[in-house]
Amino acid sequence: MFDYPSAWTIKDPAGETPASGGVFVEITNANGKPLATLRTHMAVGSTCTERQPYALLDSEPLPALAQSGQTPRFIFESRMDATQTDPMKMNVLAYGITSGPEPTGPDACPIFQFFTWPPNAAMFSGVYNPFDTTPGNEPHVDTPQGYMETQEYKDIKKMITSLRPAG
Repeated sequence: MFDYPSAWTIKDPAGETPASGGVFVEITNANGKPLATLRTHMAVGSTCTERQPYALLDSEPLPALAQSGQTPRFIFESRMDATQTDPMKMNVLAYGITSGPEPTGPDACPIFQFFTWPPNAAMFSGVYNPFDTTPGNEPHVDTPQGYMETQEYKDIKKMITSLRPAG
């Protein structure tokens, strides 16, 4: 379960349902802008083949989602891929829940926002695109720090951090 503003819409299913009958929903704002997706019953596993400059912009532990002594956290983070020439692909900014260890040092593996959720893993995350021109977006919000001050970001964070087991 999670809470969200009444003007937002849940699309269920948002796409193909995970093989083991999990959940796959997309949350959009009143103008149809995708804000986040929630998927459960995810198979996870990846190898870090390259590291990129990293920044942690926001973080909050989520004790209601603790599993086996591990407490996931909400994060808003960035990675910079200097090999890209398109500014939209060069600076990736994403928010969501992770159970992964917090990177140390100036660089990190690509963004991997999965968290422990029975029977294996889930994701509840979204991407901030400073170039998005969806109607209704607040004008002149072109930095992650500026975005964190918007009502949209505050509502997204409140929604994602409200996730809890049903019942």
